[in-house]
Amino acid sequence: MERSSGILMPMSALPAKYGIGTMGRCAYQFVDFLKAAGQKYWQLLPIGPTSYGDSPYASFSSFAGNPYFIDLDLLAKEGLLKRAELNRPDWGDDPARVDYGKIYRSRFEILRLAFERGRECLAEEILAFREKNRGWVENYALYMAVKAHFGMMSWTEWPQEDIRLHRPGAVEKYGALLREDVDFYIFVQYLFFRQWDALRDYAHENGVQFIGDIPIYVALDSADVWSEPEFFQLDGENVPVEVSGVPPDAFTEDGQLWGNPLYDWEAMKRDGYGWWLRRIDGARRLYDIIRIDHFRGLESYWAVPYGAETAREGRWRPGPGMDIIKVLMSWFKDLNLIAEDLGYVTPQVKKLLADSGLPGMRILEFAFDAHGESDYLPHRCAPNSVCYIGTHDNDTVMGWVEATGREDLRFARRYMHITEDEGWCWGLVRTGMATPSDLFVVQMQDLLELPASCRMNTPGTSGGNWQWRMLPGAGSKKLAKKLREYTETYRRI
Repeated sequence: MERSSGILMPMSALPAKYGIGTMGRCAYQFVDFLKAAGQKYWQLLPIGPTSYGDSPYASFSSFAGNPYFIDLDLLAKEGLLKRAELNRPDWGDDPARVDYGKIYRSRFEILRLAFERGRECLAEEILAFREKNRGWVENYALYMAVKAHFGMMSWTEWPQEDIRLHRPGAVEKYGALLREDVDFYIFVQYLFFRQWDALRDYAHENGVQFIGDIPIYVALDSADVWSEPEFFQLDGENVPVEVSGVPPDAFTEDGQLWGNPLYDWEAMKRDGYGWWLRRIDGARRLYDIIRIDHFRGLESYWAVPYGAETAREGRWRPGPGMDIIKVLMSWFKDLNLIAEDLGYVTPQVKKLLADSGLPGMRILEFAFDAHGESDYLPHRCAPNSVCYIGTHDNDTVMGWVEATGREDLRFARRYMHITEDEGWCWGLVRTGMATPSDLFVVQMQDLLELPASCRMNTPGTSGGNWQWRMLPGAGSKKLAKKLREYTETYRRI
């Protein structure tokens, strides 16, 4: 990885019409902003279809794209939609927030209209897409169709046991019964990937590459677990035995109970890690660099009995370690990975990171302890690392300043030479740019000097997350010029 920089900006946060960011004009304009600002990378949060809670880290599929990100204006230009149809729904009245409830109620009705108009004239293209992606799209489309058939309840609660357990006869039966809906969900994925491929081509033409995030775990309520239960720790009725989480720490008294099903690593190893090879191959179609969330879970993972009320009842169990990393690296010769090595980092996790040769992460908001020697202090950042001020799980810089103790803040100010003229946000941008880390990534909120209310996610909370949106015009030429000057100064162009 050459010395460079980029911006962390969720697709959902782009200032598009119809309530949420899309792969339309707003995305192309953001690529233009990145180019003008001298940035090489656009880092995204996961872009799969979201479920209850709207978290991009809890998706219905590891392979599918989020229908919310399909640009409706582009469909209207093709004649698949009419302008009056787009203006009819209530998409939400706050341009600074995503109203997922309103989008959920309207988005699929609009896409159904596009399906009815486009299914015949685009039949050959859709068939080609279907054949190319048969390994995942058929199961995903059937899963969504059956889910809709049963009122969108989780597959673990489907009243018909045969389809709940993914038995071949039931798969064939429901595929025929719900053929229209299956075709619709495949059509939606065709639209998504057609728009994504066009956007990615435009980004590459302008010197911009994508960094994508894949969660280490998948959601229980997903096509992944429903269609391939043999690779997860489930009992004979496909109910989880143990689920994911992290143990209690200084921030969470009871730990964090994530609830994802855990992998059956022995079964995956016997299969040659084929499931992971397919997953990484799917991510490579989307991204130029892949960030593996919760990398430490490959060394060992916290397993909590299914049904436990908190993560306190969990225990550490060994992960596959270098075994899976060697398989991935040998299979994909040009694979570019970033290891999210945050959280409870033991000597064993540090050794795994060193043995893998992957770049880890350094978070400046974790660096400034007036009475300690943090590994995240700027001068301790290794070249083979990615430096962030904060990630989507951290507060904005202005929120961090408000929440940080006086002594630590005084130390941070002295260390970084923060001045009133430059301010905290741009002082931290300067500091991150100056680190030895090969790559520096800044959240868009911090370039805009936004308060804590614009934070993307607060771990351990269930409401108010994933909603922030950038206002139209915020990514100005003046801002791009300022960021480019910092980027050039520290030789990241």
